[in-house]
Amino acid sequence: MKNAGGSLEGAVIAVAGAAGPAGRATLLRLAEAGAIVVGSDADPERLASAVDAARYAHGGATVTGDTVDLLDLAATREWADKTEKEFGRIDGLVHLVGGWRGSSSFAATELADWDVLERLLIRTVQSTSLAFHAGLQRSDRGRYLLISAAGASNPTAGNAAYASAKAAAEAWTLALADDFRKAGGDEGPRAAAAILVVKALVHDAMRAERPKSKFAGFTDVAELAESIAGVWDRPAEEVNGQRLWLTPRP
Repeated sequence: MKNAGGSLEGAVIAVAGAAGPAGRATLLRLAEAGAIVVGSDADPERLASAVDAARYAHGGATVTGDTVDLLDLAATREWADKTEKEFGRIDGLVHLVGGWRGSSSFAATELADWDVLERLLIRTVQSTSLAFHAGLQRSDRGRYLLISAAGASNPTAGNAAYASAKAAAEAWTLALADDFRKAGGDEGPRAAAAILVVKALVHDAMRAERPKSKFAGFTDVAELAESIAGVWDRPAEEVNGQRLWLTPRP
């Protein structure tokens, strides 16, 4: 079992958006590394399936799931408080909530797409960062990890709403990182907020549906999960406020 008894043994890590392919891979990898993993998602059935898969793959691992409305700050705070109270600490929040809306051209952009993406990609980041902020500061290895897209730094005409929402989420996360930096003073930050940047994600079901596609530059969800787990192996000062690129920079 890779990294069993390693740097994540006993760490308590929350995963927002845990029911999708990236979430499932992340639950599996963190459980394999010995972490106590607490997933959340808006879809209770898919969440239960993801939690069960991680729990059964790694016998003895503590993997739980909560259906949480991350658009509701009070509900998100309740989830954070419950997690810390139950397990005694909170060492990480991995933010995997995603969504995509695009158009054929800039002029064809629908502002309704922005309304959807603002909630999915920005509001959920605001909720989780505010709710888990204090708990991560109390940890000696707190990490807040946002998964973002290269398009935030290099937007295309048909992705105006998506790229703008991702860029706003990144800015919010970097503000959290600055707070961690200031709280650490001369000794450096105890906690860290970082952004893992991909071009796009790919998983086995996508390959099965499109066997002729090469998915050039895409990051496999298992590789993403490995990179997420690896952030805890690096000092907070080294990763805080950083964009960690898993794809070539544009």
